[in-house]
Amino acid sequence: MSERVFVALGSNVGDRATHLAYARERLAVLPGTRLAAASRVEETAPLGAVPQGPYLNQMVELETTLTPRALLAACRAIERERGRERRERWGPRTLDLDIVRFGARAVDEPGLTIPHPELPRRDFWLRELAELETPSHV
Repeated sequence: MSERVFVALGSNVGDRATHLAYARERLAVLPGTRLAAASRVEETAPLGAVPQGPYLNQMVELETTLTPRALLAACRAIERERGRERRERWGPRTLDLDIVRFGARAVDEPGLTIPHPELPRRDFWLRELAELETPSHV
């Protein structure tokens, strides 16, 4: 059965818009997955204490039959394809893909928490989710 999933896309290294476009294209062709909608892209200030440039952010809505763990593995693979190296927490990145919500599921496993624990503190995610949840996007 397909579930409605929201994935946050972010980039602040290199051609940020191209990194986001690549992520949208790759997510759309994952097995059992359809890209249902995408929010507007917005530029935001970086979070945390590491000096770095601004991010481009976007939220996408997927319909997928993948499990949360399988989707996480796919997201990590897509990040690596764009040169993402996980070195520094809150550091700059070519591409960051975060599963924000996965249907009505609550997941708390090593390396995977859904809903994403940072959701209440990221105003841009809340704006992007609200945009996708309006009747024009459903």
